[in-house]
Amino acid sequence: MAMLRISLLALLSHWRRHPLQFFSILTGLWLATALWTGVQALNSQARADYARASALLAGPAQAQLVARRGERFDQAAYVQLRRSGWPVSPVLEGRLRFAGAEPLSVRLLGIEPLSLPPGTQLAGQPARMPDLRAFIGTPGQAWIAADTLQRLGLQPGERAVSGDGQRLPPLQVHEQLAPGVIVVDIGHAQTLLQAPGQLSRLLLPADFAARPPALPAELAALLQLQPASAGDDLQRLTDSFHLNLSALGLLAFLVGLFIVHAAIGLALEQRRGLLRTLRACGVSLRGLIGALAVELGLFALLGGLAGVACGYLLASLLLDDVAASLRGLYGAEVAGQLSLAPQWWLAGIAMSLLGALLAGANSLLRAARLPLLALAQPQAWRAAQSRWLRRQALLAGVLGLLAAASWRFGDSLLGAFALLAALLLAAALLLPALLDAALALLARHCRGPLAEWFVADSRQQLPALALALMALLLALAASVGVGSMTEGFRQTFVGWLDQRLSADLYLTPRDTAQALDIGTWLADRPGVDAVLPSWRVDLRLQGWPVQLQGIVDHPSYRQHWPLLEQRADAWTQLAAGQGVMLSEQLARRLKLRLGDRLALPGAEGEQPLSVVGLYADYGNPRGHLLVNAEWLRRHWREARLVNLSLRLQPGQVATLKEQLEQRYGLDATRLSEQATLKRWSAAVFERTFAATAALNSLTLLVAGVALFISLLTLGHSRLSQLAPLWALGVSRTRLAWLSLGQTLLLASLTVLLAMPLGVLLAWCLVAVVNVQAFGWRLPLHVFPAQLLQLGLLGLLTSLLAAAGPLWQLARRQPAELLRQFADER
Repeated sequence: MAMLRISLLALLSHWRRHPLQFFSILTGLWLATALWTGVQALNSQARADYARASALLAGPAQAQLVARRGERFDQAAYVQLRRSGWPVSPVLEGRLRFAGAEPLSVRLLGIEPLSLPPGTQLAGQPARMPDLRAFIGTPGQAWIAADTLQRLGLQPGERAVSGDGQRLPPLQVHEQLAPGVIVVDIGHAQTLLQAPGQLSRLLLPADFAARPPALPAELAALLQLQPASAGDDLQRLTDSFHLNLSALGLLAFLVGLFIVHAAIGLALEQRRGLLRTLRACGVSLRGLIGALAVELGLFALLGGLAGVACGYLLASLLLDDVAASLRGLYGAEVAGQLSLAPQWWLAGIAMSLLGALLAGANSLLRAARLPLLALAQPQAWRAAQSRWLRRQALLAGVLGLLAAASWRFGDSLLGAFALLAALLLAAALLLPALLDAALALLARHCRGPLAEWFVADSRQQLPALALALMALLLALAASVGVGSMTEGFRQTFVGWLDQRLSADLYLTPRDTAQALDIGTWLADRPGVDAVLPSWRVDLRLQGWPVQLQGIVDHPSYRQHWPLLEQRADAWTQLAAGQGVMLSEQLARRLKLRLGDRLALPGAEGEQPLSVVGLYADYGNPRGHLLVNAEWLRRHWREARLVNLSLRLQPGQVATLKEQLEQRYGLDATRLSEQATLKRWSAAVFERTFAATAALNSLTLLVAGVALFISLLTLGHSRLSQLAPLWALGVSRTRLAWLSLGQTLLLASLTVLLAMPLGVLLAWCLVAVVNVQAFGWRLPLHVFPAQLLQLGLLGLLTSLLAAAGPLWQLARRQPAELLRQFADER
């Protein structure tokens, strides 16, 4: 133990003489841990809220009876089952809209507390009613999460007013409730949702559901038993979003580790004399490696604590954008405040320890394998580095083969990310060899001693700068790839939106009866060119939630509903009720192509239709099918009229909108103009990629820091190489300019290699990752102006990183350069 303490004190004394290297390692671990833990904090918060949402009514009561078709059924079925001895408890749920500066839609859950099965948990707590009369009586209670209450702009005890003008019971905060949810008595829910005598499902105790008796014959065609595991749609739908975030966080984490790896390797090389002395004084190799490992652990602990704290801050800044993305894309509600378990903090520190181990293991292994006397010989160290670079090139080739195999044989999202990881790592490992080859080629065309020294010295600096240049390569390639994908998606999405949103006014009725009444009234109104009703039924195909939409035969759809693939008579077959069109993602999920037959579960059994067209449905995580409206209503009597699209003559939108508001009491949440919907969709799109853009920018910043630290730590060791040039008459200012040229040369070559790598990465994202994650494929777009901008940004980052070290070099006094000759041995 005493030997370990002495060795550790000797090793730590190095950092007093080289504080910059100390902060290099600390900064690398801090940034890497901060970016990784920030992303994991966002994912953890979202998944915790999903769990809270799925645990609204959990425990032994998870098994349930649901409608075979449609979303609701008559509560007479509940009465009949109770009289038959079934211990069922009714539940009604739906969406409730609130008007305001930012319209809000919440999930309203109505329960019947007297019949809840024993042991039922409500929002993670035993479903005990401390004041049952207050909950079910008048005016009742509405349970709400603090986050949702804040978004409504109300205080506990106040009564919210829905967009339809209905007053909710007084609001009461329950901390364990998921965001975006309000729980009321089922009687209040039927009034608020305008669903008198309607239910969504019936809860069953687990012991009864394990061996249930046969349903009465008249109810068997209406209800079906759904086990507890059949409804976890939200987690499945959002997995791809969180996996994308995790991949970006992991990339940033690896780029940050390059800083640590470079600084540790340089520090170990500078301490080779100290290591030789310690070994000569009797410190065993095992004891020396143990002391180095303890030192590395201290760095990891300090960097981990700082990184976890900054990761929490980063997640807090990005949470609003991520929550808006999940709400807009998936309808998933995420709280606006972070609430993380202690395990997250411990996992962040553990990640810092793992990162320090990964970054330092290589240097420790090389130091352990070099002979004792070789530790003091720079040529031996560089020879070991040369052998390691050859191994890197070999490993890059293996990773390239792995990437090709993942592309050819992979058929999952994990396979797609394996392709990306193998491709990026192969490119990073191959970068030093490519740069060395480029410099060797340039050396053949050099004339004059100073030019030859310029290229030769650049090659000599390459091992020390390789990791920082790898970080720059990965950061730039990720920026090019994600930027091309995002900008291409924006252009595709805007064009698709312009075609799909062709109506002038969109109306969402309260129910089918109101929609039919409005449709009849609009038929005689002047200025109305067309009223296009949209009927809908929610189904499940192969376990996935699907929206079946019925439309009328109208030329507007043929002109404004873009199809990716179609049969020659696609719209004719659809209008005749003989064909069905599918969204691209659903077709991929069900493995269907044009001409295949798809059987849809109707009231009279399965209804087979021919697939006549495929269309893009960006942003919809659920499957979508398009059929003829009359055919849909004939086979699904429970189909609901959910939307009316109005095509109007110029100048009629404002007038008709005002008339609808006055006649039917519709508010802004139910009447939307085309321009308003486009603005909202574009805002959701921008916020969806806000977190991605922020992580890309931070990754590029980390790469710049890595290059800055590498150049700064290299500055002192290069004095012995620059001193002879100064002694031969080269001025200090010119030496600084030559060093800047070397840095920009290496950075320029790296930027040139990053451009094609980024385009290849963009292709992987649009053609492989998007297909596996979301089910749709985007066209590949390359934007020369964007490539030029990112290339200049990479050079600017390199220039800023080199500015500090070069300023120090230019200010070196002649005495410092002369001292290099005095120190020669």
